[in-house]
Amino acid sequence: MIAGYGVANLLQSKAIARTTVHHTFDPGLLLRLAGHRTYLLGIACQVLGFVFAFLARRDLPLFLVQASVAAGLGVTAVLGVVILKWSLPRAEVALLGLLLGGITALVLSAQPAHSRPIGTAGLVALGVAVAVFAVLGFFAVRLHGALGSVVLGSLAGIAFSAAAIAARPLAGEHSVAGFFTNPLLYLLIAHSIIGQLLLGLAMQRGSTTAAVAAMDAAGAVPAAIVGLLFLGDQISPGREWLAGVGFVATLASVIGLTRYAEPQHHHATSAAPARPVSRGSSKSTVPGVRA
Repeated sequence: MIAGYGVANLLQSKAIARTTVHHTFDPGLLLRLAGHRTYLLGIACQVLGFVFAFLARRDLPLFLVQASVAAGLGVTAVLGVVILKWSLPRAEVALLGLLLGGITALVLSAQPAHSRPIGTAGLVALGVAVAVFAVLGFFAVRLHGALGSVVLGSLAGIAFSAAAIAARPLAGEHSVAGFFTNPLLYLLIAHSIIGQLLLGLAMQRGSTTAAVAAMDAAGAVPAAIVGLLFLGDQISPGREWLAGVGFVATLASVIGLTRYAEPQHHHATSAAPARPVSRGSSKSTVPGVRA
């Protein structure tokens, strides 16, 4: 799952860097991106990661699975340095180490258990959330630069968090007929589509690291809280402190990455004037191409 999401982030950001910046909450962005083979390959990796995450949610608590999704950012950063010659400040390297430590603590503290049913109230709440995210996205898309990237990335994370909440009890469905007739499946799909659109818009406005880190930071908390309070997620007895430390360390690292992340590309369609690129810069000399 971590590898799949990490490669997906890299491939999707590379394709998104070559598209015109959208200033409206337009689903047509996804159709345009579908014309890029790189983006489709990224989607394939994301689907693979999603399948592994879905299977993990059948037995593992959401605080572990959702926090582990953030580790994909580390894979993205390493691949960006090795393949695309990105530059990582020392602070960002240290935060990636903190991220790994946080995930390790969560793995050691989690106790496998099946999910409880979400109930009618949960279904209604997830349904209302679809409309809420769409409305918030309509207004947030007017933000530009780093602020727009972080805000849209955060909304994407909350949408994906809602999809994860739907997936946790859905993963325990025993029959094929029950799986396809379960309203949770279609709520999961709706939240995933909105989250994907919001993430694409976020990546257009700033660095991949900032958009994805904001998404991971915002998406981990709601799912963890709902899982522990309503879905029967459990922590190994006596390791509650370890779970708390791991979760805080993971969140701190991804939030910190949004602070230290520098834009890795410059859009030719940006309203800002182009700046000269100094030798050794991580930015591309070709407009619209991520270096």
